[in-house]
Parts: sequence; structure tokens; C-alpha cells
Amino acid sequence: MHPDQRLAAFAAADLYVVITEAFCAGRHAHEILVQALMAGVRLVQLREKEMSGRSLYHLALEFRRLTAAAGALLIIDDRLDIALACGADGVHLGQEDLPLEVARKIAPELIIGASTHSLEEALAAEAAGASYVNIGPIFATQTKPDVTPLGVEAIDRIAPALRIPWTTMGGITQGNIGQVVAHGARHPAVMSAVTAAADPQAAALELRQIILAGREGPVQLH
Repeated sequence: MHPDQRLAAFAAADLYVVITEAFCAGRHAHEILVQALMAGVRLVQLREKEMSGRSLYHLALEFRRLTAAAGALLIIDDRLDIALACGADGVHLGQEDLPLEVARKIAPELIIGASTHSLEEALAAEAAGASYVNIGPIFATQTKPDVTPLGVEAIDRIAPALRIPWTTMGGITQGNIGQVVAHGARHPAVMSAVTAAADPQAAALELRQIILAGREGPVQLH
């Protein structure tokens, strides 16, 4: 996919589902991905920080096959090598991962996301070539239990200064996603709200409906 097509697909997406098998309530990550795609999710991140490179590569290939068939974007967390090897659409980098400038030189065609926790980090990521930045954690989250949540007010501090797209993540659920949407979030990212739900497809549909209802125009679920 051409870089411009990837960015256009990113802009058109709504719910951003991050999948880690440890948070899938005993189910395989593949099963959760299938249900998310059936719910119309078109932006997926594979996040496996503890998996071996070989195992992650094979799982990423399966994720790539399924997302490509559904017309969905696939982002790989942390591992630029795996993203390139499996033909993913992008990579998401944290503050301690490969520097954005280096990743951009290696993979100019990929979407490169960056985790940021302050206005300074967000602006630095934008200057370094990030395609989008994530603002978070917004609420308390199991994945970062020792990190103080920023609160929805952080969106108002950070987002207006950005010229690139942004996402929000951290403890977002059916009960509070309306808050981030009300603050302008077009691509809220969730993990457990979908992956640990009793019915992941229904959960993803409900979250998408809330996001789309917060945008201008009629709600359209595909």
C-alpha cells in the first residue's frame, strides 16, 4: 500500500484495537482479531512484548493475512523488524524503543506511531517524523500500573499543538470512551475493553458506535 493510502486509511479508521494475548481472557489472539474485524475495526495493533522474535513473526504473519483480507491496517508494537518482515502497515514505538529518526530512515513507507506522555514528547515525536502520536495513559491501566494517568485534560493541552494525527490510550472502556471522544479523539485505542470482553465483537461495535456518534454526520457501521 502506498504511504498516502495508508495515512488516508488511518484517518478514516475509528476504533484502534490493541491485542495482547495475555489480556484476551484465556483466548487466542487470533480469535479476538477475527471478532474485531467482523465488528468493522480497521486499525489493529499487535502488542506482544514478551514473545520470542520467531513466535511473534509467525503470529504477525497470521495477523497480516487476516487484516489484509479485511482491508484493515496492521501496526506492530515496538518491533520494526517484525513489521517489515510481515508486511505490516506500520510500527508503534515507545520512548525507549528505536529512535523515530532511525525508524523513519529505515522504513520511510510505514506509518510510525509514537507513545507520548507530555506536550514536549508529542512535539518531539512530530519533529522526528512520527506519522501519529499517542497521548496517554488517559486513565489508569493494567498495562502500565505504575504510571500516573494524565486525565482527559491532557488531550486539551497536547492535541491543539499537533499537526499530525493523534490517538489516545490507557484504561479506555465503554464507560469512559465518551469522555475522550468529547475532547476530540477520533481514534481511541483500547485493549481489554475488547480483548477481555465476553463478546469482543459486540464490545467493539458498541465502542465504534460511540466514536462515530461523536463525529459529524450519521453513524455508519460496516
